[in-house]
Amino acid sequence: MNVSRFLGAAMVAAALVLSGCASDSSKRSAGEFGSDAALTSKVKTAIATDAGLGSASAINVNSYRGVVQLSGFVDSQEKIERAAKAARGVDGVRSVENNIRVRPSS
Repeated sequence: MNVSRFLGAAMVAAALVLSGCASDSSKRSAGEFGSDAALTSKVKTAIATDAGLGSASAINVNSYRGVVQLSGFVDSQEKIERAAKAARGVDGVRSVENNIRVRPSS
């Protein structure tokens, strides 16, 4: 019983060690993750301070390596364009994927 437990633990340990050797260029380092979070925050602030956008809480912002994705619902096409313009104006933004939509009337 002890031998099988030892072998199981050894296999798990070996798998963990080997998985650390594999490289995955799509994963972010701690620095990149921090940069993405800072960029997201800067874009949210830029959108919120735009006087015509009202509450920026209806707009979701995600960043990955300088690419900013906007999503959510607003009241007009003009607000969609203003949010994208505000995002593009932030230092560090390489491109903006604007998926904001006009809220359907109820």
